[in-house]
Amino acid sequence: MHMEKFQLWAEPWWVNLLILIPFATYFAFRRQGQLLNRRQLITIAIFACAFGFVEAAVVVYLRAAVGLLPGYTGTLSDLRNSLPGYEQATSISQFPPSLLAIEVYREAATMVMLISVTLLTVSRASARWAAFLWLFALWDIAYYAGLWATVRWPASLTDLDVLFLIPVPWIAQVWFPFLVSGLTLVAIAVSAGRNADAGYR
Repeated sequence: MHMEKFQLWAEPWWVNLLILIPFATYFAFRRQGQLLNRRQLITIAIFACAFGFVEAAVVVYLRAAVGLLPGYTGTLSDLRNSLPGYEQATSISQFPPSLLAIEVYREAATMVMLISVTLLTVSRASARWAAFLWLFALWDIAYYAGLWATVRWPASLTDLDVLFLIPVPWIAQVWFPFLVSGLTLVAIAVSAGRNADAGYR
């Protein structure tokens, strides 16, 4: 199995600042009242996981359309076994301009959908920010889980990926978005737990 060498930094440099989000989230929400109740957290999580899989499926379809997924005309098992050297980050350079433009529009539409669900779920500004972070983090993890479940990518947390294309391509190894999203979920869950406990005192 091909393993990328571990890379500490994402590109461009400012993408690395995302690691501050979980810590800022915890310190911002730890002293506030309960921002999201259990029903809201579960409802958002269900949507995030379903939408993450849809995003993964779209990525698979786009790469198949460009001819970057050998074996996709066979069974799912054939597809999984034909991708040992597949590199997601380098494949973006092989996209035709038309599909690359569609990919950018898709990303923008994705953000609109995530923000819309947040606005529909809660009314307070601080609660909306917490809901958006919870939704985004779960959606991000579900996206990678969906890719792995279908095409067995990423094969390793050190695989390179294009995280976003807006305004320029964000390049990082898969461990980076996993770490940011995972810590963000922990920060919100711990804050919600502390606030819930405080409400019973």
